[in-house]
Amino acid sequence: MADKNNENQIQQVDIIDVLLDEDNKDPIVLMDEKGRQLTFEQVAVIPYEVRKEKRLYCVLKPLDKIEGIGDDEAIVFVVDQDDEGNSIIKIEEDEEVAIAVFDKYYDLLEEAQKEEKAAKATKTKVAGKKADSDKK
Repeated sequence: MADKNNENQIQQVDIIDVLLDEDNKDPIVLMDEKGRQLTFEQVAVIPYEVRKEKRLYCVLKPLDKIEGIGDDEAIVFVVDQDDEGNSIIKIEEDEEVAIAVFDKYYDLLEEAQKEEKAAKATKTKVAGKKADSDKK
């Protein structure tokens, strides 16, 4: 029989490890300032330079209802460090920076879609050539 207290324990992990783990498909659970757990889906991790300082940002989509955030909206977080040197994320409060990070995300998304279309076109050409050679 499982101990119910152990089932509800919160495991703290390094947020950098979670964000950069390409295999991680699990939701990210964060605590707000009131101690509530909020669940997010990771959308993207974006390196971005602000005032000549390279920073790491992440775009997270809330899976829980958050007042003022629409169902189709995401939030830009900046990776930072707390007083003990632990990695933390916090909402990017500079609206211009948040918009710039979203713009960079959309640029990367558009680039990835172009690459995907080019790869599909190449596969189609190769498949077409193979079909032509099979006919001969």
